[in-house]
Amino acid sequence: MASPSPKSPEQSEKNKQYDRQLRLWGDHGQIALEKGHICLINATALGTEILKSIVLPGVGAITIVDDCTVSEEDIGSNFFLETSSKGLNRGSETLRLILELNPAVQGHAVQEPTGQILQENPDFFKSFTVVIATALGEKTIKELSQHLWDINVTFVLGRSVGFLGSFRIQIKEHAIIESHPDNEQPDLRLDVPFPALSQYLDSIDIETLDLKDHGHIPWIVIIYKAVMKWQKIQNDNRWPMSRKEKNEVRDLIREFIRKDENGIPINEENFEEALRAVTTALCPTFLPVKIQDLIYCSAATNLTKESSPFWIMCSALRGFIEAEGKGKLPLRGVLPDMTASTEHYVKLQNIYRAQAAFEAEAVYRKVQEIINQLHCDCISEADVKLFCRHAHNLHLVRGSSIASEYQSGPVASYIARHLEEPDVMMVHYILLRASEMFRSEHSRAPGDWEPEGDIAILKACVSKLLTDVSCPPFPKDDHVHEMCRYGGAEIHSVSAFLGGCIAQEAIKIITKQYKPVNNLFVYDGASTNTATFTF
Repeated sequence: MASPSPKSPEQSEKNKQYDRQLRLWGDHGQIALEKGHICLINATALGTEILKSIVLPGVGAITIVDDCTVSEEDIGSNFFLETSSKGLNRGSETLRLILELNPAVQGHAVQEPTGQILQENPDFFKSFTVVIATALGEKTIKELSQHLWDINVTFVLGRSVGFLGSFRIQIKEHAIIESHPDNEQPDLRLDVPFPALSQYLDSIDIETLDLKDHGHIPWIVIIYKAVMKWQKIQNDNRWPMSRKEKNEVRDLIREFIRKDENGIPINEENFEEALRAVTTALCPTFLPVKIQDLIYCSAATNLTKESSPFWIMCSALRGFIEAEGKGKLPLRGVLPDMTASTEHYVKLQNIYRAQAAFEAEAVYRKVQEIINQLHCDCISEADVKLFCRHAHNLHLVRGSSIASEYQSGPVASYIARHLEEPDVMMVHYILLRASEMFRSEHSRAPGDWEPEGDIAILKACVSKLLTDVSCPPFPKDDHVHEMCRYGGAEIHSVSAFLGGCIAQEAIKIITKQYKPVNNLFVYDGASTNTATFTF
C-alpha cells in the first residue's frame, strides 16, 4: 500500500488554528461548521458577541441584517464599533471589524428592516442554517418566529437589557447522533460475547499464566473469568446483577491475584482496574427504551422520499436489531484504556473493531435497500458507521415555536405554574417580554427617554402578560422600576456572557453534536443565577 501523501501547509496551519475545537467536534464537525451560514438580526452588543464566538471557530458565512445607524450608546457598549463608525450603518461597520477575526469567514450586510424583508422577500431566510435575532419588538418576533417555523429554519431569540438576559431556541426537529454523554457506559458484550471475542477469552487461562503475563492481561479477561467461575460455583448461567453478586465476583478476582513467598498479594495494576470496573463491566447488554421509541416511531416506520437521513438510518437500525442484531444495537467497537501488554491490547482492540465494522456494514446494506426503494439521496458509508458507533446515545429534540408563547394554552399554564414559586427566574422572562411589548407599541425601550414616566406604561404591559397567563399582579413594582432604570441599555459583561452561551448553542445545532438547551435560558447578571425552562 502506498504511503499517504503529506498534508499541505495550508491544512497543517488550519489544524493548528482550530486544534482545540477539533478535539471537541472532530474534522466532520468542523466541516459542518464551515458549511453553516448564520444570519444575525441587529448588531447590538449581544449580537456582535454572538458573532465573535461563531466567527472565531470558523463558521462558513455570516449575514447581518440591520438598518440602524451607529449611535453613541452603540459605541459605548459594542466593542466592534469605533468612534469613526458613528452615523454609519451598524451592520456594515460591525461586519467590517468582526471579519478581521477570521479572514476565512464570508460576510454580508443587509441594510433593510426585518419587517420589510418578511413582507417583500420572505424566501431570504431559507438559505440560512440558523437565524439569530436581538432587540426586536413583539410584533416582529411573532411574525419572524412563525415564518421560520413554517420554513423549518432554526431561530434563536436573544434578549439583553441591563442585568437581565435570556435566549430562546426555536427548533422544529433536531436529531443528534453524537450527543457526547458525560458518563458513557463501555459496550463490552461480556454477557453475550460474539464468536471472535469468545474465542479470545476462552484462549486465556489465568491460573496457568506465568507471573510476567499475569500482570499484563486486560481487565476484561479477568472479569469474564471471574464471572465464569462464579456461574460454575452457583451452578447457574445467570449474569451477576445484584450488589451482593457483584461483590462475590470481586472476591473471586482477589483470589486470582498472585501472592509472594510470604503470602502477601502482589500489586498488579490490571487486577486493581478489574476490581474498579466490575460495576460498569457487568452491566447487561440491552436496548435502551429511548432508542426503542426512536426506531419504532412513525417517522422511522413510515418513510417517504422526503425522510431525512436520520430516519432512514433509524429504520435500517430497526431492521438490523430485529434480524442480525438479535435484539441488540450494533457494537460500538471502542475499547477503554487499560493496563495490558501491547500484544493483548491491540489484539483485543482489533477484535472489537472488526465486529463493529461487520455490524455497521450490515446496517449500511439495509440503508442502501431503503434508498433504492425510495429513490432518495444517497447516505455515505462513513455516516452510517458514525451512526452505528453512537447508536446507544441518539437524541431527538422536538421543540415548540416562539409564537406559541404569545397564545393561551399549555404554554400559558406552564408560565403561570412557575410564577407561583418564590424567587423564580420566570419573573425576569415576564419583564423581558413586557419590554418587547413596550418596544412594539412605542418604538423605543422602556425608560429610554423618561424612566419615571414609563413605569406606569411598562407596568400595564406586565399586567397584561400576567392576565394572559391567569396570574395575579406582582406584589411589588421593584422589578418594573429596575427595568425602566435600564433604559434598554446593554451591559457589556452580561451581553458577553449570553453571547458566548448563544454561540455555543448555535454551534451545537450546526454540527449536530451535543444536546442544545431545550429551550429557554434566563440569566440574572446581578445575582449570576441562571435557569432553563421548556415550553
